[in-house]
Amino acid sequence: MRYMATYDLMETMRNTNQWLGASALAMASYPAFGMVPHPMFNLMAAWGEVTERSFARMVAKPDWNLHSVVGADGQDHLVEVETEVERPFGDLIRFHVLGREEMKRRVLLVAPMSGHYATLLRSTVQSLLEDCEVWVTDWHNARDIPVSTGKFDVEDYTLYLADFMKHLGSDLHVIAVCQPVPLTLAATAYLAGEDPKSQPKSLTLVGGPVDPDAAPTEVTDFGRRVTMGQLEETVIQQVGAKYAGCGRMVYPGLLQLQSFMSMNAEKHGKAFYEQMMRVARGEAQEHDKHNRFYDEYLAVMDMTAEFYLSTVERIFKGREIAQNIFTIEGKPVDIGAITSVAVKTVEGSKDDISAPGQCIAALDLLTGLPEEKKASHVEEGAGHYGIFAGKSWRNNIRPLVMDFIDANSGLVPTRGTGKKKRKAPQKKA
Repeated sequence: MRYMATYDLMETMRNTNQWLGASALAMASYPAFGMVPHPMFNLMAAWGEVTERSFARMVAKPDWNLHSVVGADGQDHLVEVETEVERPFGDLIRFHVLGREEMKRRVLLVAPMSGHYATLLRSTVQSLLEDCEVWVTDWHNARDIPVSTGKFDVEDYTLYLADFMKHLGSDLHVIAVCQPVPLTLAATAYLAGEDPKSQPKSLTLVGGPVDPDAAPTEVTDFGRRVTMGQLEETVIQQVGAKYAGCGRMVYPGLLQLQSFMSMNAEKHGKAFYEQMMRVARGEAQEHDKHNRFYDEYLAVMDMTAEFYLSTVERIFKGREIAQNIFTIEGKPVDIGAITSVAVKTVEGSKDDISAPGQCIAALDLLTGLPEEKKASHVEEGAGHYGIFAGKSWRNNIRPLVMDFIDANSGLVPTRGTGKKKRKAPQKKA
């Protein structure tokens, strides 16, 4: 598998399916066929439209499409996406709300680097922008990064996070979603040892594998079943000459997408069939629920081989975070060194990727943190996606997270409103 031809062959198969969809749509929509009103042509065109769109989205980075936010003054304020720190493997970007007084809450949202772009958190960002200043880690597609740039593994990822936190200063609240949860915890511990004044005020860990063995899932079982040698031989490929990262060894996003889809194959198959029928009946829209979800879900990016393999070996197999034996450049990172950062874990009771128990394990590692600075929440009925972007996030989890941030910012929590008030000064006797 570790050959350039394999990577190009996989891309050729994707491109062929996109071409077949476009050809079917063009042929079945040929005006002359209107003289033969047969439903076959509608179905063929519908299949072509859904197929072309789906396979085209797999190689395109989605736009953020966050154009404006309604401020407290009732007016729409335009949103600009600004690159604040530029790095080879990922940038720190800010969502600047124009014409609005700067908000007291400053939030760094750590996006997953697990096959999807940071835009997967679009709705999360939108919900936070209402009353927070928001920064996001915007990871780059490994296929577009030249080999001369060097490696990028879990240690480099952790150092990126530590640098981003130092850049933003200590008046910061960090929210990590899914894959980066254990490494965000490690980055905070790294700062506790190297630069304590740069630690954030709070850390919210949402559905991440701090201890994968605490509640095994199909994802963790896969990591146990295969050896590192088998994994490297079967999933690592070399980027083809079409891209700037030619020659770089990667875990292709298309393989990761295949893995995602296979976990719920029947559900996805039904969704695409129903969408095809809606298109055939003329009921589908450009931005309907199906297209909004799958335009994002199908857009995948490659990860560097060393990042993917070191994640499996050190986070899942070796459980270095879970056992508090993680190191950076040979130097131990002690999670127990975190003594002042408030930490909250959030899990979904129906999460089939990071099952309940995997994330809350972080609290047991925080041996130097007072109990009053620890919190946890399990959202009943919520799956993995729902705990950071769905109804459960909007209605239940987000208000709790805002309260947690306020409680650790010298602000008075006001449950459910997202608003905040400064604590009243105590009168002297």
